[in-house]
Amino acid sequence: MNDLIPNAKTSGQILLDGEDIHHRRVNLSMLRKKVGMVFQSPNPFPMSIYDNVAYGPRIHGIKSRKMLSAIVQRCLDDVMLLDEVKDAMRKSALRLSGGQQQRLCIARALAISPDVLLMDEPTSALDPISTQAIEELLIKLSSDYTIVIVTHNIAQARGIADYTAFLHMGELVEMNITGEVLASTNPLTRRFLTGNSL
Repeated sequence: MNDLIPNAKTSGQILLDGEDIHHRRVNLSMLRKKVGMVFQSPNPFPMSIYDNVAYGPRIHGIKSRKMLSAIVQRCLDDVMLLDEVKDAMRKSALRLSGGQQQRLCIARALAISPDVLLMDEPTSALDPISTQAIEELLIKLSSDYTIVIVTHNIAQARGIADYTAFLHMGELVEMNITGEVLASTNPLTRRFLTGNSL
């Protein structure tokens, strides 16, 4: 898979359902369907709210307007955005607030029914009210999806994560139940948790 990016090198394995995602036999289109991604800054496509959510299902062959509309409504409802946009579905997604855009991006990721949702600092660019809404949403979604979130916010990890892994300089320092990591006696972990520079 690293043939796609010149000079890129990978080592180790990332297993999904027991299969290494770097193996040549992995179908990238199917991998992208299994693993949804939400980035640090909201990145809605420059199209309507409806078309943002319908984009993935269309790519994967769903053409029925009725099915697409059902998926769009379900996903917007799942991220608690439907009531806010139900009368503006054909308007540009770029007109939404930052918090609304991030929830739209989560809805877009959910529209392909992934097994895993990867989230890279999904609230770091948001105001406190939007951050709280996203955190409550993640707790709700965690009963149906495996969610892996990157955060530097210790309070956020404490509030929403079942397990926490602490990484430093590309190395895994420790991983455990969140409460255990936050109570860790590992010197490197303690320095991070207490705000001392690493």
